[in-house]
Amino acid sequence: MVRGGTAARLGCAAAVCGLLLAGCTSGGDGPGRPAAGTESGGTGSTGPSPSAVVDADPAKLPRTPARAAALIRDIILRPSAFGPDTVRRAPYESDPRRWAVLGDTCVWEQRALPADVLASLTRHYEIPARDGKGPLSLSAVVTVHRSAEQADWENAEVLEEMMRCPSQLLGPGEVLRDLTDVPNALGDSGNGFTDDFLAESGTYTGADVGGPHPYVWEQTRIGQFTLAVSARGAKGWSRPGLLDLLRAPHATMRAGLRAAIARRSPATTAPPPTPRTTGSEDGSR
Repeated sequence: MVRGGTAARLGCAAAVCGLLLAGCTSGGDGPGRPAAGTESGGTGSTGPSPSAVVDADPAKLPRTPARAAALIRDIILRPSAFGPDTVRRAPYESDPRRWAVLGDTCVWEQRALPADVLASLTRHYEIPARDGKGPLSLSAVVTVHRSAEQADWENAEVLEEMMRCPSQLLGPGEVLRDLTDVPNALGDSGNGFTDDFLAESGTYTGADVGGPHPYVWEQTRIGQFTLAVSARGAKGWSRPGLLDLLRAPHATMRAGLRAAIARRSPATTAPPPTPRTTGSEDGSR
C-alpha cells in the first residue's frame, strides 16, 4: 500500500538518517527503481522551489503536467547514451500516468501518480549478451514534483524502503536482495553537483539471467526534479563496471536538466569602440 501520513514518514526518515549518519534534509524508483509513491511529501510548498546548484529561471520551471511531461521527454536518455550496442527493452516506456509503489509485502506494483507529482517517466534499455557477458538491464527515470520539498521526500522514502524491505520483488522471478543505501547531501563526500545524491546497491536475481548478480541504482535531486539510473547485472558484469557504465548517462541527464531550467546569463556587453586618434594610425601628429 502507499505509505502513511507525514508524521509517520518524518519519524521513519529521521531514524534512517540517524542510523546512516548522513545528511538528509526534509526528506525512487522500482525496477530501474521507478519512484516511491506517496500522496504528498510536504504541504508547506505550493510551487516549485529553487535549487542550490542551479540558478533556475522561474519561468522555465514546469507547473502543469503537460509542461513537466514535455521537459522529461527533452532530457530522458535514449539507448545510445549507454553505448552503441544498447537497445530498447520491451516495454520501452512506462505508462506516464502511473509509477511504481513498494507495497507492505515488499512487492513493487504500479499505482496512479499521486497529487504531488506532475509527471514521471521510466525508460528501459538492454545491452545484449556478448563476449561472455549476459544481457544487462538498464533504466532511467525522471520525475517532476510540484516542489523541491516534495522531491526531497521521495529520497527519504527510498531510505525507509531499504530499512523496511532489504529484499524486494520486482516481478515474477525478479528479486533484489541485501540492499544498502548511502545518501549524500550537497557538500557531503564530494557532492557539489546536486542538491541530494542517493546510491543504492545490492544483488539481483532474475529468471532469465540467474544470479545473484550486482545491482546498482543512483538518484540525484535538483530542486523539484529527481533523476535516476539503474543497472541489474548478469553474468560477467561487476559492480564497479556497472557504476562506470551509469556515470556518464546520469551526468548527461543532469546537464540536460540544467540547460532546460537555468536562467540565461546576460550576453556579454561588447566594449565600446576605441576612439580614433587624430592623425596617422601610429599616433603621430
